[in-house]
Amino acid sequence: MTQQTQKDRGTAVVTGASTGMGALYAARLARMGYDLIIVARNHNRLNQLAEHITTDSGRSVEVVAADLADLTQLAAVEEKLRQDASITLLVNNAGIGTHLPLLQSEADKMTAMINLNVIALTRLTYAVVPGFVARGHGAIINIASIVSIAPELLNGVYGASKAYVLAFSQSLHHELADKGIQVQAVLPGATATPFWDNGGLSLDKLDPAIVMSAQEMVDAALTGFARGEPITIPSLQDESLWINYEQARQAMIPHLGSQTPAERYTPTSFH
Repeated sequence: MTQQTQKDRGTAVVTGASTGMGALYAARLARMGYDLIIVARNHNRLNQLAEHITTDSGRSVEVVAADLADLTQLAAVEEKLRQDASITLLVNNAGIGTHLPLLQSEADKMTAMINLNVIALTRLTYAVVPGFVARGHGAIINIASIVSIAPELLNGVYGASKAYVLAFSQSLHHELADKGIQVQAVLPGATATPFWDNGGLSLDKLDPAIVMSAQEMVDAALTGFARGEPITIPSLQDESLWINYEQARQAMIPHLGSQTPAERYTPTSFH
């Protein structure tokens, strides 16, 4: 067993924890001193992960097998999160995606994607935030994607769902920062996880130069979390590009409301 972290950081909830980035987040957070509640559909994988993490870190790990796209199962997880005052961190990692163009995608599958990527993430956040506010501390990590700012790259519904995650996180940061609550949105680029095979595109079809290992992605994201970044883009090498983008967005905000249309929209003649 590795040496247990001295500081007790409370309990971290990690969704989509059975594989990929979720499993890595769980393992890293346990080593940082968090007890865990890990959530995913696959009970066997969760149990195996829990046993491994407890052996490695000595932390307590509770397993919750639930399909967060199912509203009844989601509601049960929400209730658990509302009632557990030990929770100090929520990692909204559960999500699905696809590379298929809109016209090749089934509407029911797109609805299922929205239910998991948007509805579940929102409702779990609503479940923990009141307790965080009452206790004066807590943190939320929302896993978005680079397609939240580059929706042309993959399926439009997937990009839109991740744009929601980004906008929601930015609004939460604005609303909750002065209440002692940290909010971080993580925007991974292409990452070596089961996401690609699950979405119908083999990982070996991608240019290796743009694919980051899941371990490096999670470690970079947690470094951004420790730095207090509201937005973390591990694969963006030139940080000034994001800084300029965000400064331009902020500069535009005061000019987005007016009682008159812009001059370029002055009616001319209609035929």
